[in-house]
Amino acid sequence: MTYWKNKTVLITGGGYSVLSDGRCGSIGYGIATAYAKEGANLVITGRNVSKLEKAKEELERLYGIQVLAIPADVSAGADNETVVKNVVEKAIETFGALHVLINVAQASASGVPIQDHTTAQFDLAMYSGLYATFYYMKACYPYLKETKGSIINFASGAGLFGNYGQCSYAAAKEGIRGLSRVAATEWAKEGINTNVICPLAWTAQLENFEKAYPEAFKANVEVPPAGHFGDPETEIGRVCVQIASPDFKYMNGETLTLEGGMGLRP
Repeated sequence: MTYWKNKTVLITGGGYSVLSDGRCGSIGYGIATAYAKEGANLVITGRNVSKLEKAKEELERLYGIQVLAIPADVSAGADNETVVKNVVEKAIETFGALHVLINVAQASASGVPIQDHTTAQFDLAMYSGLYATFYYMKACYPYLKETKGSIINFASGAGLFGNYGQCSYAAAKEGIRGLSRVAATEWAKEGINTNVICPLAWTAQLENFEKAYPEAFKANVEVPPAGHFGDPETEIGRVCVQIASPDFKYMNGETLTLEGGMGLRP
């Protein structure tokens, strides 16, 4: 707990979630926990107020850090730039600087084939994922430029492999990968690292899916080649800490895409 002590990390989709055994149950909360253990102060956002408040309570109680929890929802028809600007301004007012932006938040309608997908369902994925990532990157840019900070965006194998019933989710995630590559090209000279992670984590959502629909789970979900699903904290969260650390280097300012093996049959 040296370099990250009192540094500031903004995580979208960082609300509280745990598995049945008490371990971190979502990627956002797992990342928040990993950084909290390093002494970083956190700004977490999401749509669920109770989950944000619970995350703040637990992270501050367990790790002695400061957490700023701000409800925020990027969605069709909203003044999204103002929503995001408010989050970032409050982060700067509270902590004075920003060192890492991590875009995890994403909502989507899964299991709906293209021909049945509605515009509202498509908008849900694009606004909560791609547009939110775009707005947060823009709003955080001047502060990350000052600290020579890092951006970590989350994409998915759904776009890489064309998973059935995930057209809007896949489109949003592929958009995020493209946006990240451009940011890496344009902002590397400013000292800003931009990276993408495509994980397959064992989350509370996946755990609930297995319990509710065991046959569907068995037919569609495979264990990755590593032999286990990613742990949101100890593997994915720790990777986020590692690639945002000052000793992490990449070549030619290009995006490093870390793919954890999708584990879903195309």
